[in-house]
Amino acid sequence: MTRLRNALQRARDERGYSLIELLTVMVIMSVVMASLTDIFVTGSKAQAEMDTRFRAQQITRLALDRLRRDIHCASAVSPNTPNPWTSAQATVTLTSSTCGTVSYCTSSLGSNRWGLYREPGLSCSTTNGIKIADYLTTSTPFASYSYPATGGFLASLGIDLPISVKGSSLASYRLQDTIFLRNSTRLP
Repeated sequence: MTRLRNALQRARDERGYSLIELLTVMVIMSVVMASLTDIFVTGSKAQAEMDTRFRAQQITRLALDRLRRDIHCASAVSPNTPNPWTSAQATVTLTSSTCGTVSYCTSSLGSNRWGLYREPGLSCSTTNGIKIADYLTTSTPFASYSYPATGGFLASLGIDLPISVKGSSLASYRLQDTIFLRNSTRLP
């Protein structure tokens, strides 16, 4: 009997949590979980943006390497616009008989976003050309062209490839180079 009395006494002394206590704990846990979720979502968005930016930069570096190879092997470059200093298209004449000519052009892919295309032949289009760069913030990547008048210099083509995944100068990345045509004629 004493045991039963002791057990009943212990059962009466053990009280549960009140409704107010449970609600308070749930509110605190909700605030903690909401802030952790917000941090996780922000981190995921930043990671996705950094991945997109890295891919755009890597693709642009590869495009500049492709332009370098073609232009280094070229004997002539002819911009396809009246103003050779800022051109949206350039035709590169390669010296190898099997290569012929290669054309590069840009095409709008949306607001403040252009793609750079490469196509064998004298003209370039987005339907037949291969896109080699994306997220350009200018339609004129061929910044300058110079053909030496005298002095033994080689002809050169200036390349300016600014990219931004946001379509503005914010967080932009720029690749610039002056590429010399190794097979161009040197004038004395």
